[in-house]
Amino acid sequence: MFSGRQRPGSGMLSGLKVVDLTRVLGGPFCTQILGDHGADVIKVEPPQGDETRDWGPPFLGGDASYFLGVNRNKRSIGIDLTKAAGRELLLALLEGADVLVENLKPGTLEGWGIGRAYLAERFPRLVHCSITGFGPDGPLGGRRGYDAVVQGLVGMFSVNGSPESGPVRIGIPLVDIGTGLYAAIAILMALIERQSSGRGQHLDVSLFDCGHAMMHPHAANFFLSGKEPELTGSAHPNISPYDAFRTGTVPLFLAVGNERAFQRLCEIIGAPELAEDPRFASNAARVVNRAALKEALERVLAGHDGGELWQRLIDAGVPAGPIFGLRAATTHPHTAHRRMILEIGDYRAMATPIKPERSEPVVRCGPPRFAEHTEEVLGTERISPELRRRAEESGALPRSRRRQMPK
Repeated sequence: MFSGRQRPGSGMLSGLKVVDLTRVLGGPFCTQILGDHGADVIKVEPPQGDETRDWGPPFLGGDASYFLGVNRNKRSIGIDLTKAAGRELLLALLEGADVLVENLKPGTLEGWGIGRAYLAERFPRLVHCSITGFGPDGPLGGRRGYDAVVQGLVGMFSVNGSPESGPVRIGIPLVDIGTGLYAAIAILMALIERQSSGRGQHLDVSLFDCGHAMMHPHAANFFLSGKEPELTGSAHPNISPYDAFRTGTVPLFLAVGNERAFQRLCEIIGAPELAEDPRFASNAARVVNRAALKEALERVLAGHDGGELWQRLIDAGVPAGPIFGLRAATTHPHTAHRRMILEIGDYRAMATPIKPERSEPVVRCGPPRFAEHTEEVLGTERISPELRRRAEESGALPRSRRRQMPK
């Protein structure tokens, strides 16, 4: 399907060549997905390197955990694209490439003379994915985008938090991660389309658009009712009981989405009368009376050990679980059973959640040091000696990071 370099048992995307010009989170998250499943990802870093190498502590071998978490299965080469020889090196890497992923500020490639139109003409089979904050045009076009800023703009703050706390940023960079996922999906769809058309295409993926797309069910509720969502803490706007509840020991999250589950919950906790109360007779009634229901449930749950109760509930088909910290979450036996923790020497990280029947994902290498694979990439990509000499002489091929001086 891709470039004819597939090897049995080396991942579903083996043979796919990806040139990665991304930094920080959304783009690297996308390309790590591709690399985990066999793609050859060449991470092209600017002379200063990916800035998340410095986003610590903690650090391992000089690189921050933030960088380590989203950059395995990539080969790193440093190229200064502001120099003509650096841009020539990039074009040489794009020969035979299937995918280019970049999160440069809109207009940067055009300013270097290698913009979207040029790349499409020179590499007609190339899938070129641009990840930006707001897209290239429009009222906010071309501006830099950051996860938390976009969370605020698309309404995520407004649905996260409680009346006491006010609107709160979601504690994980959901917009960046979601954009990385959307970008990976878009790339794979474009590669499938290329099978019939024989042509690549440009993909415009922005944090702003992806943030809006992830606003379910709040956007759907707003479009139908016209009402702004309220801050409900951990509760669900459309389902009850779907919230965190105090018990006699550890807090639990109950996610009761139908009448049968609610009746079972009431039976197991020893309060069958709650299922017969007209205020709680249907999900719609429970949503209207959620405060009274929470008070009634917590009164009963105070007599239960949450650490024991959640297991009985989930075994009986009532979705429930304790509210873990990361230590408990990552050491739970089911986490080990699902092989969700990767360990390579001192490097530990979350594994890919994609588990194919065949073509298992392969960890070929941990996160690379800056420009670690320069010689390997220059050799395997058959860069001409003349181009290499010009790149070396012009300083376009850094072997160590150039630290930015404060202004």
